[in-house]
Formats: sequence, C-alpha cells, structure tokens
Amino acid sequence: MPKEKLTSKERQQELLKEFTEQVGTKEARKIRARSERNKSIWFGLGMFGIVGWSVAVPTLLGTALGIWIDKHYPSQFSWTLMLLFAGVLLGSINAWHWINRTGRNG
Repeated sequence: MPKEKLTSKERQQELLKEFTEQVGTKEARKIRARSERNKSIWFGLGMFGIVGWSVAVPTLLGTALGIWIDKHYPSQFSWTLMLLFAGVLLGSINAWHWINRTGRNG
C-alpha cells in the first residue's frame, strides 16, 4: 500500500514498527559493545606483556641456574643450554595457560 493512502492509524503503526526496529538495532549494538569493552588496544598490549613475561622469566631463571651449575659443577653437558630449553618450554606452557584462561573468560 502506498504511504500517502495510509490511514492515520496505519501510519502510526508503521512508525511504531520502524521505531521499534531502530531501538532493537541500537540495543543490540550497545550490548555487543559492552561485551567487547575489555578487548581494546590496551587489552591486547597487556596480553602481549603477560605472554612475554611468562616466557621470559622462566627462560632467564633457567639460564641463570644453568650458568651457576656449570661454574660450580663442571661436566661434559651444558646445564645452561638444557635449562634454557626447559625454561622456554615451561614459559610456553605458562603462556598457553594464560591465553587459554583469558579466552574462556573473555
């Protein structure tokens, strides 16, 4: 039916329907924005920091312990390299844990 031939009641119902659709669209957008509020640039940078430190700290501790063992108890095997790899492995598992936990909660 053309718009100019609508009765006032029909026009009012049409306007109400359009208004309801607009409000619903804006509400859905607002809900989506609120649920994704924590996913800002700072959230991403913070996640990089957590992942970086969770790998770097065990790696550096393993390396330092390996250097100390190599100095005080020399052997044919390099404790520094073994503990460096162990630190990287432990740190990677730790980073995976952080990312997994954040993915579940976020």
